[in-house]
Amino acid sequence: MALEHAILVSLLEKPGSGYELARRFERSIGYFWTATHQQIYRVLKRMAADGWVDVLDVAQQGRPDKKEYSVSPAGRSALAGWLHEPIEPESVRHEIAVKIRGAAFDEPAGLIAEVERHRRMHEDQLAHYLAGQARDFPSGTGEGPPGAAPDPGRELQHAVLRGGIAYERMMTAWLDDVLDTLRRLGPGG
Repeated sequence: MALEHAILVSLLEKPGSGYELARRFERSIGYFWTATHQQIYRVLKRMAADGWVDVLDVAQQGRPDKKEYSVSPAGRSALAGWLHEPIEPESVRHEIAVKIRGAAFDEPAGLIAEVERHRRMHEDQLAHYLAGQARDFPSGTGEGPPGAAPDPGRELQHAVLRGGIAYERMMTAWLDDVLDTLRRLGPGG
């Protein structure tokens, strides 16, 4: 996936400035795609030149003017084309997995602190996702009030968040298993 497609999705959810878009990446799209502020601004400039986004200069009181971006018809067409293209499943690449495999050729217990650190990072990410879910989906679902028309954007956003939650739970469980194995293989194990 190109960053352009993630930006188009975010701008279709709500037009905004480059700064606002970067903040949204931190809260929502960041569940599955990360980008720096510099990358976002660089790609927005290219997308404007390609006609994928429209740019509106917005005057602000006491602050510099800002540019607000929205998706143009050409951008919608580009996203629709991409949505209908097949993609290959992504292969998993975890450097920690290579280290775990390589520990067989060194002292396995020597890797415990590093695996514990990774586990804490995944546990922290899981807590972040769960807090976001409690904040953004207090009913536990992406559905609106009973009888309300379904909101595909909201329901699909929640589906992606649930995927992130499931991934972090899987990683912490796997790292617990790795830690048990490393401890068992260590001195006195």
